[in-house]
Amino acid sequence: MNKLTVYLTHWRSDCRRARRFLLENNIPFEEINVDESPDAEELIMQANDGRRKVPTFELNGRFFSSSPFNSSQLAEDLAPLLKR
Repeated sequence: MNKLTVYLTHWRSDCRRARRFLLENNIPFEEINVDESPDAEELIMQANDGRRKVPTFELNGRFFSSSPFNSSQLAEDLAPLLKR
């Protein structure tokens, strides 16, 4: 089963665009606000070579970022979820 977790903030436009992309494509996801979770912030910094890049996605244990937001690249990264 494909499980998608999105690490984001509510104030960043890239995060709002990514969230909208997921909703418009009916992709189920768990949302974690890194501003409210120090553990999540540390996790995304480890996944992004020490940088606080949001949004960061975790799909089946693989981490990738969409910062700056790129809908074509995100669609490619989320291909297993879009082909349902």
